[in-house]
Amino acid sequence: MAVKEETMLRLAQIPNLALIEHAPLSRYTRFGIGGPAELYVETADETSFMQALSAARSGGSAFVVIGGGTNLIVSDRGFPGIVLRFTASRIQHEGACVRADAGAELQSLVDYTASRGLQGLETMTGIPGSVGAAVYGNAGAYGHSMMERVRSVRFLDGEQVRAIDNAECGFRYRESVFKRRKEWIVFSAELRLDCGSASELQRTADDILRVRNEKYPPTMKCAGSIFKNLILSELPQAVRELVPENVVREGKVPSAWFLEQVGAKGMTNGDIHVAEYHANLIYNAGNGTAAELVEIIRALKNRVRERFGFELEEEVQYVGF
Repeated sequence: MAVKEETMLRLAQIPNLALIEHAPLSRYTRFGIGGPAELYVETADETSFMQALSAARSGGSAFVVIGGGTNLIVSDRGFPGIVLRFTASRIQHEGACVRADAGAELQSLVDYTASRGLQGLETMTGIPGSVGAAVYGNAGAYGHSMMERVRSVRFLDGEQVRAIDNAECGFRYRESVFKRRKEWIVFSAELRLDCGSASELQRTADDILRVRNEKYPPTMKCAGSIFKNLILSELPQAVRELVPENVVREGKVPSAWFLEQVGAKGMTNGDIHVAEYHANLIYNAGNGTAAELVEIIRALKNRVRERFGFELEEEVQYVGF
C-alpha cells in the first residue's frame, strides 16, 4: 500500500527523523541487494522512533523495522511502504555491567568490552550486525552466545517501552522471543560480563578475527552462514546415524556438512555463488539479484530435503517478498 500524503506530512513533523524517499535498500544490506523502499526512516531517538512507528501504523501503510541489514534478503522490487531503523549506538558500563543501544555495532561492543578487561563477548568478534540483531537472533560463535550474557532487554512492545529479564527473552539456539514477536522492537540490552585481562581478551579476539576474515572477508557481500546448524538430538534417527562423530560440535551438526553431501560447494546462479571452500556460505560476486539468491537457497533446501528428509532453516530474514 502506498504511503499516504498525510502520513508523509506527519512523519516530516517528527524531530530527529531522517526521511529518504525511494531509498535503494541495497545500501542497507550486506548482500548489496534490494530494490527501493518507498520511504526509508531512521532515528537514534527512542521517542521519535515511537512516533514514527505510530504514524506508520495509523496511516495504514505497510511497514517493516530493520537493523544493520546483515541477515536481510530484500526483494529486487524493494519494499512498497515504510522501512524503519533505530540507530542509537551508545555503549556504557559500570563495573562488569554493560548497557548497549540496539543500533551499536556488535563489533564496537566487542572492542569496547575487551579493551576494558570485560570478558564474555570476545568470541563474537567479526560477527557483523548490530547489538539489537545479536539479541534478536541470539548470535554466537565458538560455543558461546548472547543468551549467556544478557541480563535484561529494553524494548517497545508496540505500545510502551518495558524491560524483561533473561528468562523472559526465551533464548534458544539462534532464537529469542523477539523473533517470534515481530512487533517487539529492541531498544537496548544490559549485559553481565566477567572481569579479565584486557591484553589476553584482545589476543583471543584478534586470533578469532583472523580466522573469521579468512572465511568471511569483510568486503564479501554475504550474510555469513545462510542456514542454521542442526541440533543432533532433534534430527531423525536415520539421519543421526549418517553423521560422522568428528563432525558434531557441541551437540550440533553444521548445515555445511549436509550441503557438502548434496554438492553445494561451487554452485552458481548468475552472480550468486556458493563458496568453493564453505558450503553454507553464499555470496554476491558482483551484480547478483534477490531472485537469483532466493532460487539458489530454494535449490539447496530441496537437495537436502530429497537426500535427508528434513528442512534446512535459514538464518536470514526476507523483506518485500
